[in-house]
Amino acid sequence: MADLIIYSKLAKLPKDKLEEVNDFVDFLIQKTKAKKNKVKPKFGALKGMFVMAKDFDEPLEDFKKYMQ
Repeated sequence: MADLIIYSKLAKLPKDKLEEVNDFVDFLIQKTKAKKNKVKPKFGALKGMFVMAKDFDEPLEDFKKYMQ
């Protein structure tokens, strides 16, 4: 959107609404900065944090009657 259009719309707003717009613009700026600073997790970063049981793929006792 052109700056002139935005400025003409802002000129029509009352002072209290201009303060809300200003706060919202500040929020958007902070949100943009937060996205830039976000660290992307690397593949394999949690290696060794979880251990699978050796019998993980074995059928559960609770479901034996359904698996006959």
